[in-house]
Amino acid sequence: MKNITLLLLFVGLSLRTFSQQTPVVRNGALRVESGLVVNKNGVPPQLRGLSFSWSIWEGRKYYNPEVVNWISNDFKVSIIRAAMAVQPDNGFLQQPVIQAQLIINLVDAAVKNGIYVLIDWHDHNGSRHVEQSKQFFGLMARRYAGTPNVIYEIWNEPARTSWDTVKNYAVQVITEIRKYDPDNLIIVGSPHWDQDVDIASADPITGFKNIAYSFHFYASDPNHQEALRAKADKAIKNGLPLFVTEWGVGEANGNGKFDKQKTEVWLKWVEDNKLSWTNWNITDKDETTALLMPGAPVTGGWTLDQLTAAGVYIREKLRGMNK
Repeated sequence: MKNITLLLLFVGLSLRTFSQQTPVVRNGALRVESGLVVNKNGVPPQLRGLSFSWSIWEGRKYYNPEVVNWISNDFKVSIIRAAMAVQPDNGFLQQPVIQAQLIINLVDAAVKNGIYVLIDWHDHNGSRHVEQSKQFFGLMARRYAGTPNVIYEIWNEPARTSWDTVKNYAVQVITEIRKYDPDNLIIVGSPHWDQDVDIASADPITGFKNIAYSFHFYASDPNHQEALRAKADKAIKNGLPLFVTEWGVGEANGNGKFDKQKTEVWLKWVEDNKLSWTNWNITDKDETTALLMPGAPVTGGWTLDQLTAAGVYIREKLRGMNK
């Protein structure tokens, strides 16, 4: 009887320990060290997950905790990205309270599930909205300071603008965040839709710790092949810490061809460089990079036939990689 009791105690402890091994428990607070984003043990965490779509249009209905619960358990994501629309109708500029609450709902659900979350200012013209961005990220930093799950992505895809413009914007927003949250990882964009990371690497932001840079690609896009990887390779060689906050299996417009061979080349490159990523995107819009078929349930529980070709592929990759 004593041996059985000890065995049951051991099993109970083992199960409890296993259940606590969420991505955040395993990796802890992220930081930048020697040109890399690393975890509490000083090694790249290689987080892999999904980006929600714009928090308007078709993707908005999936901004709920039930979807976060589902993709945490079924897709096995270790990170999500909450892409808060800024400039379009019904985005943050028009509905700041509603949009901020949508993001809070996802972030709180991510924290409960023990996964990481990118709070993404999903804007192509961030330099026109500096004060609004500072207001938003000041709110987020006050609420989530020191929460290891939270990463601030302060400008999604600057369009055709200069690095000086992006850098000036970033310094102002970073300064606001650091008033309240001195440590959590901050991701900075780069010109030309987060492709000119080589330019950023020649003149990186200084004076702040734990700053990384977003790099985006669309795996099947004919303009996103060897030359784009070469730009990122140069940035990495220059010691710029990269984070793939958005990538898709199709082309840059969200549609186009899903070329699995080109996608595999990109994924190998990402894995070889030990980079973390979130895949675009959780929506049921009729396009190549959408993960869901039109009409997929808004609270998760998706069957395979409710996933697109991209959804089936990405789910399989996540479940295989995030063991």
